[in-house]
Amino acid sequence: MSLIKSISGIRGTIGGRAGEGLNPLDIVKFTSAYATLIRRSSTVKSNKIVVGRDARISGEMVKNVVCGTLMGMGFDVVNIGLATTPTTEIAVTGEGAEGGIIITASHNPRHWNALKLLNSNGEFLNAEEGNEVLRIAEAEDFDYADVDHLGSYKEDDTYNQKHIDMVLGLKLVDVDAIRKADFKVAFDSINSVGGIILPMLLEQLGVRHVTPLYDAPTGDFQHNPEPLEKNLGDIMGLMAKGGHDVAFVVDPDVDRLAFIDEKGQMYGEEYTLVTVADYILRHTPGNTVSNLSSTRALRDVTRNYGMEYNASAVGEVNVVKKMKDTHAVIGGEGNGGVIYPAAHYGRDALVGIALFLSHLAHEKKTVSELRLTYPNYFIAKNRIDLDASTDVDAILAKVKELYKNEEVNDIDGVKIDFPDKWVHLRKSNTEPIIRVYSEANTMEAADQIGKDVMNVILSMK
Repeated sequence: MSLIKSISGIRGTIGGRAGEGLNPLDIVKFTSAYATLIRRSSTVKSNKIVVGRDARISGEMVKNVVCGTLMGMGFDVVNIGLATTPTTEIAVTGEGAEGGIIITASHNPRHWNALKLLNSNGEFLNAEEGNEVLRIAEAEDFDYADVDHLGSYKEDDTYNQKHIDMVLGLKLVDVDAIRKADFKVAFDSINSVGGIILPMLLEQLGVRHVTPLYDAPTGDFQHNPEPLEKNLGDIMGLMAKGGHDVAFVVDPDVDRLAFIDEKGQMYGEEYTLVTVADYILRHTPGNTVSNLSSTRALRDVTRNYGMEYNASAVGEVNVVKKMKDTHAVIGGEGNGGVIYPAAHYGRDALVGIALFLSHLAHEKKTVSELRLTYPNYFIAKNRIDLDASTDVDAILAKVKELYKNEEVNDIDGVKIDFPDKWVHLRKSNTEPIIRVYSEANTMEAADQIGKDVMNVILSMK
């Protein structure tokens, strides 16, 4: 059994004893702590909190506990039912709510679930707010409402269409061009909420030929739900047979997006954001942002338009803050997360699909041809296992000093930018390891530069 409490929420495997897995007692405690934070800090005062969930098998149980707890804390619950993470985010602002809870473990396997916590802007809590939730939960520093001040409960199933309406209303979403292109599209929604909303979106975008795979929202995932090449053999095989222009793959809560080309080859989830950014920058001059572990290709594309690229610390909340600080017109993460401020400040696969199809329709290229127009980089991912007593911060400081003649960024671990490659070192918050991400023009070169820096670190131990 696993239970992980962090500033971004609580997640764990279903079942087990209190404190050892995600069970009703821990859900009540954490939901109560979140509600207490909202009560003490929110300036909206609508008394509403939105709840949405993905299709996980445990979702109904977790939803009932969360909603009952919020009512017990005196909040009025708006349950939008089976909904994506970005749908829930826009529902918070649509309702004028004080916050929201998304019940999803994102790309984790079927036996996991989690609570993602939102503020009144429909954005994730920052580190200070997240730490306060942890403190309140640990101290059990919360009070429940008396019988005359219990919250109310209502269900609203209109937000999937409202989300789609928002996407269709974006200036750069060209429904006429998509319809005229007559695309043949497949998608894999891994038995979750994408199977509900993606067919609606594609139909309203004018896509008449759609082949779904694993679209029934049963929560019984037919493969590992993380949208990585090693997990996507079935949809890649379907595409390799021909007859489709593109396939879209989403994770269970539909905030990550990957493409598969007409030949059945992975487009590369790092290039989801790069491609959408190219389309946005072509029409909207402005800056871009991704996190330190994302591909350099976004920087290259941004500079091609004479605009400025900035890197943030890893984590969506950090990307959003940097985007706001630099007035970025597009940003996101290399895991297939597209954040388009003209829509909202959250990763949104629906926005990504609509903008990508608009771009593809205008370019009049195949997906594989479009991919060849972007710089080609490869990212290797390694790790260094350390003793629990190892001073990871001291090691990273030594690495920074050793490579001081290179371009070094230390806002989140240590990233070393060489002229033709980079290495990013980050310590884990949950175990004694250093994650080592590295990028170069070939996978061999990326792996080699990562291991070269790893050997330097190992020589310090």
